[in-house]
Amino acid sequence: MGTILDYLKEYGDYTLEEKPFSEVDSLALCQFTYLKFDGLAPSPCQDGPMVSLRELAENEAYDRLYGDERYREDNTALFQGMYHSKRFQNLKVGNYVNQIDLETETQFSAVTFLLPNGVSYVAYRGTDETIVGWKEDLNLAFSEPVRGQRMAVDYLEKTAQGIEGSFYVGGHSKGGNFATFACMKCEASVRRRILAIYDHDGPGFRPEVKFQGAYDEIKDRIHKTVPRSSLVGMLLYSEGAYSVVESKTIGLAQHNPYTWLVREDGFQTVDGLYAGRKFLDEALNQWILSLSQEQMHIFVDTFYQIVLASETDNLIDFTANWFQSLHKIGTALKGIEPQTGKAMIQIMKSLFEIASLHVKERVKSKTESQREKFNEGIQQLEQIFTK
Repeated sequence: MGTILDYLKEYGDYTLEEKPFSEVDSLALCQFTYLKFDGLAPSPCQDGPMVSLRELAENEAYDRLYGDERYREDNTALFQGMYHSKRFQNLKVGNYVNQIDLETETQFSAVTFLLPNGVSYVAYRGTDETIVGWKEDLNLAFSEPVRGQRMAVDYLEKTAQGIEGSFYVGGHSKGGNFATFACMKCEASVRRRILAIYDHDGPGFRPEVKFQGAYDEIKDRIHKTVPRSSLVGMLLYSEGAYSVVESKTIGLAQHNPYTWLVREDGFQTVDGLYAGRKFLDEALNQWILSLSQEQMHIFVDTFYQIVLASETDNLIDFTANWFQSLHKIGTALKGIEPQTGKAMIQIMKSLFEIASLHVKERVKSKTESQREKFNEGIQQLEQIFTK
């Protein structure tokens, strides 16, 4: 077993005609969207042709592709693996959009790939290293679509005008949510041309948001994949089929596509999520849906205010200066307006209560000593919220 990087080494010599496009190919392309194509690939407003991987590799600004230091080594290996493979070496890149707007809390990026077999893939980038990107993720819990989702629809409709025939749409993380949202909200003439929608561990939707779109028309074309410890991909996801992929790591680090395991030319799948992760996901979703829009706004805005206290605009700097960030966060917590602080306590307490019910239900079959340990942990948490 290996990862998408090993897949490119082993199956890169097969053309798309020799071995049809797969979910693993889709994940590789969705990870490819995280590369920084700014100034290297044409935007929708430019008349220039799409660029090839060779042109990108020979560009004097080539190294700018790897601006995200978290995945520089893996992303470099991904580019080189695709560039030196028969499968993707003739891939072309265009229609690149990358917008970060603090005022509207929007982090939106999309790119269109022209596969060597002539079929296009419209891909949406997931949450990048910017803090505003993570704030937008939290905003997905509201009833009204976020600006990024509306931009995703506009991008798909405009891009489809320049595509001949049918095409794929997909994304990883928030990009998977944007891909699905765009497909269920776009014009019917565009929707009919979509071959498949790939949602790689992307969040779902509140019921009212899904109800407003043509979800039933596209649900049979959605290929949703999540790792065994999925948190992001199971947020607000209550119905629909999905495949669970084994990972080489544990916990929430499984959200990283480079940890997903591939067996031969497909994902290494398992029967389901880890039991503990599944019940926590259910508790979190129940909590989100139990909050009023006002309560959700209080939680999201306050949480964002606390993170911003670190005085950084990206998660790389935030984690690199963890102790300094922690001190500033502590100061920000003390400065929260008392009424807001009380509201936050009540909101978090409701999450604790829902989670406690799920825990108690889960341990009914446990031994007496195990139940006592769970109860001790619950009592300690209760004390935090009653101080």
